[in-house]
Amino acid sequence: MRVVVVGDAGLDVVARHAEPVVHGGDSRARVRVAGGGAGANTAAWLREAGADPVLLARVGDDAAGRLVRAELEAAGVRCAFAVDPEAATCCVVVLVDGEGQRSMLPDRGANQRFHPADVDPAALAGAAHLHLSGYVLLDPSSRPAGLAALAAARDAGLTTSVDPQAAALITDPAAFLADVRGVDLLLPNAAELRALTGDGTPESAKDLLGTVGAVAVTTGPAGAAWVDAEGVVRVPAEEAECVDSTGAGDAFDAGVLWSWLRAEPVPERLRTGVRLAARAVRQVGAQPRLSRR
Repeated sequence: MRVVVVGDAGLDVVARHAEPVVHGGDSRARVRVAGGGAGANTAAWLREAGADPVLLARVGDDAAGRLVRAELEAAGVRCAFAVDPEAATCCVVVLVDGEGQRSMLPDRGANQRFHPADVDPAALAGAAHLHLSGYVLLDPSSRPAGLAALAAARDAGLTTSVDPQAAALITDPAAFLADVRGVDLLLPNAAELRALTGDGTPESAKDLLGTVGAVAVTTGPAGAAWVDAEGVVRVPAEEAECVDSTGAGDAFDAGVLWSWLRAEPVPERLRTGVRLAARAVRQVGAQPRLSRR
C-alpha cells in the first residue's frame, strides 16, 4: 500500500551525554550522525512496517542531501525531493541525556523553503493516504505547501492525517485547527493536545471531532488512546529501556497509520503504534536500523 509522507528530511547529529552540559566548557559525549527529519522518520518506519512510502521534502544541493536520499532509498523509501540550489539540507543537533530524553537544536534548512510547486501530483498517483508533518504547517514559510499537499490529497481521493509535532510552536490553536479541518486522523502527543484543547487528557480530544475525523494521542509512559465518535479506547505502553527518545512519536504515527489503513481493530492500531515507538526508544537515532531491503 502506497503512503505519501510530506515533511522534513535531514541529518541528526545525536550527542549522548551522561553528565549535564557544561556551559562555556567541555562535556564528553558519544556522537553519531543519523538520518532524521519528522517526515523522513515516519516514512522509514512505515517502510519497516510493510508500507510503500513516498516522501515529499526539500533538500539542499549538497553532500548531506545526497546522503539523506541514498540512505532512505536504500531503506526502501521513494524520495520525491525538490533540490534547493541555495539552502542547506536540514540538520538537527540532538542532545540526549542519561535518561534518554532529548533536547533539539533544529535548522530546517531547505525544508523551510518547501513550496507548493514541490507537491508533485505524480507522487500521489496510486497512493491510498497522505500524512503531513505539522512542522510544515507551523512554519509560515512552508505552510502554503502543507495546505497545498492536503488539498491535492483530497482532490485525489486520499485519506489524510497530520501530526502537530511541536506544542511550543502551536501559538494560534484556532488557526492550526482551521488548517487541518477535514483531516481524517490527527496524531498529537499529550502536550500538543493540551496546546489545542487546553487539556492533555484523551477525553479532551472529543472537542476536536467536529474538525477531524478521529484522534490518536500518545501519552508516553501512560500508553496511547484512540478517540472517535464511538468513544475512547486506551492501551498501555510497552516496557522499554529509553536509550534515545528521538523519533518515538514518528514511529508511533507509522504504526498507527499502517494498522488503520489495513482496517485493523482500534486496539491493534494503538498496539502497533506503541510497539514501533518502543523499538524507537531502545536505539540511538530516529529511524529503524534494520530497514535495508
